[in-house]
Amino acid sequence: MKRMLSFIITVVVLTGVMGLTTPGLLDKVRLGLDLKGGFEILYHAEPMDTGGTLTRASLQKTAESLEKRANALGTSEPEVTTEGTDRIRLKIAGVTDEAEVRKKMKEPAVLTFRSAADGDAAGVFSKIELVGSDFVEGAAEVQRDNLNRPEISISIKDKAKFAEITERLLGKQLAIYLDETLLSDPPYVRAVLTDGKASISGGYTLDEAREIADTINLGALPLKLTEKYSQSVGATLGKQSLDQTVRAGIVGSLIILIFMMFMYRLPGVLASFALILHTWLLILVFVIADFTLTLPGIAAFILGIGMAVDANIITNERIREEMRSGKSILSSVKAGNKTSFRTVMDANVTTIIVAAVMFAFGTGAVKGFALILIVEIVLSIVTNLYFAHWMLTVLVKAGALKKPKQFGVKESDISAL
Repeated sequence: MKRMLSFIITVVVLTGVMGLTTPGLLDKVRLGLDLKGGFEILYHAEPMDTGGTLTRASLQKTAESLEKRANALGTSEPEVTTEGTDRIRLKIAGVTDEAEVRKKMKEPAVLTFRSAADGDAAGVFSKIELVGSDFVEGAAEVQRDNLNRPEISISIKDKAKFAEITERLLGKQLAIYLDETLLSDPPYVRAVLTDGKASISGGYTLDEAREIADTINLGALPLKLTEKYSQSVGATLGKQSLDQTVRAGIVGSLIILIFMMFMYRLPGVLASFALILHTWLLILVFVIADFTLTLPGIAAFILGIGMAVDANIITNERIREEMRSGKSILSSVKAGNKTSFRTVMDANVTTIIVAAVMFAFGTGAVKGFALILIVEIVLSIVTNLYFAHWMLTVLVKAGALKKPKQFGVKESDISAL
């Protein structure tokens, strides 16, 4: 009785939660460029200064800078990814002014250290003292002071210039700007520095100190972006693709559920419920993790559902084979679950390995496909192996499944032990 009660409560609660939350979750799923429409640009990056070095870190920080610029334009969830060693791909959904996007994105990020000029109001710093190219490349790093507080150490190329600035601004503030954005509360110049080295402190958290250090290092390696490729993606085409895919998915899912229930009777109903839970959990992950749904992502979604169906079919077929050999219902369920678990897990682990390699070495849509596939497989293991096996075992032990025909097995097919 307790087993049956726990089964009923679990199914009712999960059904209610899924029924109430699914419409809201679907509305919160973020659509990618190919589904919503927008603008895509591929940039080639190179050092601004002749003889400069292009590093992976500077490429990544430039990509982050582009993302901040895109957000400043008011766009919806820009997607910026690095490709290879010198390319950055920018995808912006819902763009209305492509010319403005091109103009703002192409400008290199400008790092400046500024002081207050004569006539500046309080809190205004208009006089540029240092620019990004004045700093030694990669020299900014986070350290700890005597009180274990985070501070940023920096090195300047021109020691004499830095000594003059610190002497002139002794006791005054030196503000740090990226473009026209003040990065933090302006630190004070505490001493005249003649060796070209300084420490910046201002009550920063460790994350704030790291961000400032990264920005200074990026400013020391300003990158020039050259547009190599761009395209506009119409929202109508994306919507049509999404609508057709959704319709096909619904029809295919219904056929699968009917097939499962027809072939495996009540265990097929349980497997169908596990598949529905699997799909709901995937949508929940999309919303919580803020994944972007694209056409490759939908392909991975459908592939994962197919693998989950295979897992249920393998399990139920193993159970039926055990019954045909003459074993009892409970023994057949235990043996079938055990043997199918090993088979399905082997297949899932090998697929995860392949997807992980795709994610590690792929770019753009390939990474997205691989990530969604990995999430799908993990959820499938949780729902279509552990949860589905638990539901079936509970019903068998509770006495709700007593006859082979409830599993789709004919009495005439059972061998005598």
